[in-house]
Amino acid sequence: MYDGVLPLELAVHTFRNIDRLFPTRTVPRAHTPLPLPPAATPLGPVTFSDRGQRYGLEDYLDLNQIAAILVLQDGHIKLERYRFGNTARTRWMSMSIAKSITSTLIGAAVRQGYIAALSDPVTRYVPSLAGSAYEGVSLRDVLMMSSGVRWDETYTDPASDRRRLLEAQISQVPGSALAIMRGLPRAAEPGTVNNYNTGETQVAAEVLRGAVGRPLAAYLAERIWSRFGMEADANWWLESPDGVEIGGSGFSATLRDYGRFGLFLLGGGVAAGEAILPAGWVDEAASAKVLRDGTPLSYGYLWWPGTTPAARRDRAFAAEGIHGQFLYVNPVVNVVIVVWGAQPKPTGGAVIDDWAFFDAVVDSLRP
Repeated sequence: MYDGVLPLELAVHTFRNIDRLFPTRTVPRAHTPLPLPPAATPLGPVTFSDRGQRYGLEDYLDLNQIAAILVLQDGHIKLERYRFGNTARTRWMSMSIAKSITSTLIGAAVRQGYIAALSDPVTRYVPSLAGSAYEGVSLRDVLMMSSGVRWDETYTDPASDRRRLLEAQISQVPGSALAIMRGLPRAAEPGTVNNYNTGETQVAAEVLRGAVGRPLAAYLAERIWSRFGMEADANWWLESPDGVEIGGSGFSATLRDYGRFGLFLLGGGVAAGEAILPAGWVDEAASAKVLRDGTPLSYGYLWWPGTTPAARRDRAFAAEGIHGQFLYVNPVVNVVIVVWGAQPKPTGGAVIDDWAFFDAVVDSLRP
């Protein structure tokens, strides 16, 4: 998969069956699902330009090898399409969208007081990291992927840190993922350099587990999944049997439930009439941050702010995963877009810029 040679058919079968290959923990569905009624007017024609070429909706679906897509506006379905044998009952592994879910759960833990502040050192919640390169690293540093700990994310390099972490996940040896993080050296002072680091989200998962005192899947179910009305059980890949959830990948859910998670964020993090997240958390987590020396980043707290002028104007943001996974949220036009990709390469496999497509969909839905 990480070598970039995954055939389409094998990608589809892998991504929708990953929870049958490794131990997972269930995130139970709600008793009463939140309705997602069809919109009175479905999504109309979508045409746009990207790097000098004109495209439409079908071009995007075909060229970017999209396995399913959902477009919601004001909580109504404007478009819902399943391809390659997927259905409304399919659970799909969302890759690094799990990072943004982990970030959101940290917000919930802050709201409840399990985490005192993002300035807290991670060693306060994960004492086993004391004496490692994570000594003196704050939770905010981890959420911004700016811990200063050395890391190589190269998916196609069998010797990279990311591949070592994947091998630890597959080995299912208790504590092996955290052991990798504990053994890494320091490359820069905390908060001074941003370096995309999936291992950082395993540290975040361990922080969350230590803070709330229960599994991430249980906490997600308790605070969001069951309260907001998700219609199907989700599954979360574990680092070992009955172990800690993989904070940066391995979360599987249905298309509509990913859409409902987007609606939860669109509403500011309120579920069953209760504020689950701190006031202003969604804007803070999804907006571009700055390093301690004032250097601007194109990254939030494990969320990606919009990359185009139109997206930045609308304060749009997204959770993104390799092989073409997206959960896009636009608070100005009340739009959520979920995309499942089945691209053979982990990165660089998109023919069409996804953000250009999102802009076109949003433009077609503006009043």
